[in-house]
Amino acid sequence: MSHAQSLNPLSLPIVDTTGKMPRSHSDDTLEEKFTRLDERLRLLVRDGLVVAFSGGVDSAFLLWAAGRAASQAEGNVVALTTVSESVPSRDLDDGVRFAERLGVEHVIERSAEMQDPEYVRNNEERCYYCKAELFRIAERLSTERGMRWIAYGYSASDRHDARPGHKAALERSVLSPLAEAGLSKDDIRTLMQAHGLELADKPASPCLSSRIMTGLSITSQQLDDVEAMETMLRRGGVKVCRVRVCDARPGFFLRIEVAPEEMNKVLPLRGELVRGAEERGYRWVTLDLAGYRTGGGNA
Repeated sequence: MSHAQSLNPLSLPIVDTTGKMPRSHSDDTLEEKFTRLDERLRLLVRDGLVVAFSGGVDSAFLLWAAGRAASQAEGNVVALTTVSESVPSRDLDDGVRFAERLGVEHVIERSAEMQDPEYVRNNEERCYYCKAELFRIAERLSTERGMRWIAYGYSASDRHDARPGHKAALERSVLSPLAEAGLSKDDIRTLMQAHGLELADKPASPCLSSRIMTGLSITSQQLDDVEAMETMLRRGGVKVCRVRVCDARPGFFLRIEVAPEEMNKVLPLRGELVRGAEERGYRWVTLDLAGYRTGGGNA
């Protein structure tokens, strides 16, 4: 076992079940944050906990911590993953493999956000409608299984970003144990590495719809195009990339974002990328010299 597994549980007060933190935990040690999370999860799993599990780093850590708490507190945890055209296939594969290795029950259900006109409209509130659909499915599963709580991987770092999806969580009393404990994204990766957990170094992987420029209606074909083009880049050795669908009036073009230090890996793929874009009906494909940045689909 790694050194992080020697963390000693402490007796801590129960945090607010609304998911709002009563005070800032930014100055607490990593051990204190981890202990707070563990104590919180031990209480939740006793009544049954559904973890919304995307296959990303934050929800993977939450699922591992909940499974750990359940094994020690005689609780019950179920992982829920929803799939649709907007979910990268590699994220689903990662999630299935991770849950299997944990030995946690993993339920995979089809979500219907692409049937919601408000989601397809792709305005600034898109993530709200996506999470509303996710939590609708989670509520049904929790009712069917007699499980009281639902939680998802919202962290303390997410408080600094615009997160319309969190509004959906608060409306449905979905809990955010990572944020309650004061755990940032860096904290989570550090703990995952210390415990030797798979996915600790996985790059952030938001849904494919985030690649469609805000204001452009989302189509299944565009989501498929984005995944195919990003797959080309990853095969070429690019670790972090986004292929954005942008409006060229008339028609569309693709804008590639990668880290500046990885731009030299893109040029050797130029021919393949241009052919792929043209075959899919795009007017051209560009490399954004500003490099990868979060929220790049908003402009």
